[in-house]
Amino acid sequence: MTDQALNESTVEGKPLDEESLGSLTLGGFLRDVCRMHAGREALVFHAPSGEVVRWTYDELWAKARAVALALLARGVTKETRVGVLATNRPEWIAAAFGVALAGGTCVAMSTFASREEFEYQLRVGDVAFLIFERAVLKREFAAELQQLIPEFGERPTGPIRSTRLPFLRGAVCIDEGQPVGGAVESWADFLRSAPASLTPLMDAIGAEVAPTDRGIVFFSSGTTAKPKAIMHSHRAAAIQCWRWRRIWCLDANVRTWTANGFFWSGNFAMAMGCTLAAGGCLVLQRYFATDEALRLMQVERVSLPLAWPHQWAKLAEDPAYAGTDLSALHYVPNAAPMRTHPTVNTDWWEPVAAYGNTETLTINTAWPSDASPEVREGNHGEPLPGNTIRIVDPMTGRVLPRGQSGEIAVKGATLMLGYLRIPVEDTFDSEGFFRTGDGGFLDAQGRLHWHGRLNDIVKTGGANVSPLEINEVIAECPGVKIVATVGVPHDTLGEIVVACVVAEEGATLDENSVRAYASERLSSYKVPRRVLFVAESDLALSVSNKVKTGALRELATKRLAGG
Repeated sequence: MTDQALNESTVEGKPLDEESLGSLTLGGFLRDVCRMHAGREALVFHAPSGEVVRWTYDELWAKARAVALALLARGVTKETRVGVLATNRPEWIAAAFGVALAGGTCVAMSTFASREEFEYQLRVGDVAFLIFERAVLKREFAAELQQLIPEFGERPTGPIRSTRLPFLRGAVCIDEGQPVGGAVESWADFLRSAPASLTPLMDAIGAEVAPTDRGIVFFSSGTTAKPKAIMHSHRAAAIQCWRWRRIWCLDANVRTWTANGFFWSGNFAMAMGCTLAAGGCLVLQRYFATDEALRLMQVERVSLPLAWPHQWAKLAEDPAYAGTDLSALHYVPNAAPMRTHPTVNTDWWEPVAAYGNTETLTINTAWPSDASPEVREGNHGEPLPGNTIRIVDPMTGRVLPRGQSGEIAVKGATLMLGYLRIPVEDTFDSEGFFRTGDGGFLDAQGRLHWHGRLNDIVKTGGANVSPLEINEVIAECPGVKIVATVGVPHDTLGEIVVACVVAEEGATLDENSVRAYASERLSSYKVPRRVLFVAESDLALSVSNKVKTGALRELATKRLAGG
């Protein structure tokens, strides 16, 4: 390699060995895992009714095919967009893969969406047929749908014709209790009407679906703007489902719990996809509730729990936590409180040295769980096979030298096909790279160092400061429950670093003690000039529980100005 090549901030991963993975369509992925793991338990669901539902891999395959037949009977064809709006339950999995087997495109819709966002997702996704859960917590999606499109309540049968959402033709409700009525079908009737005579057609369609076809649409979390509808190929989704098992280093007996929706690309691949690829069992929970989560972990002998950081804290605060038998847990994140639970004994290392986004259907750089500390620590991994990482000047797009910070640009096998309703030329550069809006650099070894969102980087006294680095340090300060760092405008420095801290209940913290803790671990220019103590309710969150830094910056600016 030449000196010039070593200095270029473009790093290619190893060639993607597709033959070592498996089928690269979603329908083919399900077929492969169900054949490999036939007879094993694929999922368990403790239903609201009290019934415990258990499906083997054979049953999962049969259920997904039944959904596909029912969709074909309703006119779904190649790349017809079918919305799936539900919590983590068996029907979600059967529906998503059933859409793929019918040749359609699954539009994974968020149950966290507001009423306005519900319509937005249907519209931007051009959803032609909707599979939805009747009610989630306080939301009545059946009622909202009929308010949005009165024709669903007025017509007893036949396809809908609505000028408000002109592509939407029909809907089926995963109903708890009484059927919705009108033109909305019940789940039982929907499946009952699946004609076996369409089986040869379904198999022929499956054979014609190509890995490069549009397979699934995810919505971004909408941290900085309206959620974008992100199109992914079958190939991208299948690759990530296959390889997450390798990244986690899972064995076939893994039992995975999560209460976070499969409509997030991370949970789709990291929880559902990798567990099925391993031959393990999914322990499903519709939505997060600490008491039910702990009960499921104990009763179902969960070995891989997946949660967001604030959920780990809430689990540890639950009155039942100390007395829960968590001895089956093995794949426990290093920073999770459960790591120190008296019944947990594990030396597994979580592959946190990774970087990715929904546009790349989770990670595009990583080290596997068994990577050595010397390789993985202090960076965010190397490009995964088939991916390329480049660092460019945010203003000009010029490729920067190794070691120089700039904007992370990505290209590769799991990069999205594009955004719905946004031109390709506004999405990718002339070489096909997607500029992520994240800052970082590549070191001499080709390892990525991620700094966070470029618009979150604090520019103070001519230096660039990463809020991510500061948050990681202050989060370890005794008494700190949550920390989020922002830059606040300053007359002479441009911005000052301000850490907004939520203290643990009963903790005795003050500004000086937090700054003193940070000053022992950070360069002087990175130490927060101010530490503000805020309530957890002051943190505005996106639907994926990320702190909205724009709103927090406004709050901090107002507080410091005495407003």
